[in-house]
Amino acid sequence: MVTSTIRLTVPRSSWPPSGTAEKQVSAFGKRCRSGDEDYTRLLALGYLHRGLLVTDDHLETVERELAAFAQAEGFSMGFTYVEQPGAWPAAFEALIEAVSRFEVTAVVLPSLLHFAALGVPTDIRDSFERATGTRVLVAQPPP
Repeated sequence: MVTSTIRLTVPRSSWPPSGTAEKQVSAFGKRCRSGDEDYTRLLALGYLHRGLLVTDDHLETVERELAAFAQAEGFSMGFTYVEQPGAWPAAFEALIEAVSRFEVTAVVLPSLLHFAALGVPTDIRDSFERATGTRVLVAQPPP
C-alpha cells in the first residue's frame, strides 16, 4: 500500500498580496453584494474541482447548492474556490490562506471527489482539518 504525507503550510507573510493593502479583503468574495453578509452566522467557504463538472451552468448550479447547504447548516456562505483542471492547485492554496486569515469554521464540498486531484480524498480532508482546525463538510453525502 502506498501512503503519502501531506504538509499544509500557510505563508502568513505573503498576505495580503502587494497592491491590495488599500482594499478591504473579504472572504465573502465578489459574488456577494454589500449587505448580503450575515455576521451572526459562522463563515463557511466552498471548494470544488472544475474538471468534475460538465458545463458552466452546472458550475453555477453546484455553487448555489453549496450555498443552500451551508445556509441550512447554519453557516454564512462565503466565496467558493474553483480549482481548474491540469493546473497547480492555486484555488486550494488560496482556500488555505483564506481559512487562516478569516474566522472560517467550515469548508463545503459537493463530494470528497473534489479533493481527488490533490491526493487520496480522505487523507486530504483529514490533513486539512488537522492543519487548519476547519471542518470539511460534504453537501451531498453518499447514500
